[in-house]
Amino acid sequence: MADKDYYQVLGVTKGASDAEIKKAYRKLALEYHPDRNKDKQAHEKFKEINKAYEVLSDPQKKQAYDQFGHAAFEQGAGPFGQGFGGAQSGRYGPFTYTYTTSGNMGGFDFGGFSDPFEIFEQFFGGANPFGRAQRRPVYSIEIDFMEAVKGVTKRISIEGKNQTVKIPAGVDNGSRVRFGNYDVLIEVLPHSQFRREGYDIVTDEEITFPQAALGTEINVETIEGNVKLRIPAGTQPNTVIRLSKKGVSHVRGSGRGDHYVRIKVTVPKNLSGKQKDLLREFGDTPLKKGWF
Repeated sequence: MADKDYYQVLGVTKGASDAEIKKAYRKLALEYHPDRNKDKQAHEKFKEINKAYEVLSDPQKKQAYDQFGHAAFEQGAGPFGQGFGGAQSGRYGPFTYTYTTSGNMGGFDFGGFSDPFEIFEQFFGGANPFGRAQRRPVYSIEIDFMEAVKGVTKRISIEGKNQTVKIPAGVDNGSRVRFGNYDVLIEVLPHSQFRREGYDIVTDEEITFPQAALGTEINVETIEGNVKLRIPAGTQPNTVIRLSKKGVSHVRGSGRGDHYVRIKVTVPKNLSGKQKDLLREFGDTPLKKGWF
């Protein structure tokens, strides 16, 4: 059977950005991961997803695939013609993994990859993610958006025993934390207002047409509280303004992301007669293109 189109496997278009490809992969990988999905078809689907992401997340391989398709990775077809075999390891996008000729680990064949959810291996003191003979038991835990941003301590029950696990600040959906003899897979609930892109936060703020034209000052809610944001006169719809260092703290080391505010200009539906007259007068007045 011919290989499926990698873009179709991940459910993205050929023009998808790196962020869109990563987001689609993480969603599908969580859905079909063998630890969570016991369906017989999930195993094969998981292999397809990893194979597609391994190519589309690498700029050189993606370029070769876009130009030659699957033929770019056939035996003897240029630098990628050795297929997905060989004893190589690396980091693509948010996940660290290896691919070998056998690709067999702990009884599961992940299409030549080790478990891609070794995303937070840095928590583990630099341990070799590929040196373990057996896969560790994995338990999922669901936390709120702000708990992931700020960090939280949770009581969990493992094999009938209540234990306390500390979730570090900055974890994201799909993060994996080592806890004793187990791994804890983090599932983060979405927030009604904040959207997260890596360590950055994105929100939308609505202003009126007069505010956009004349400029104004608004209050913006961030994960650290309210801040005042000046909107310059003449701001256009969908303008994005950056609030430096107002995003999520990095899990390991110093630094934090930014907060991006996308400006939405609202158009009123119900206008009074006077307001309509003023807008007509405004529309009939030529706009100055210079000083004279």
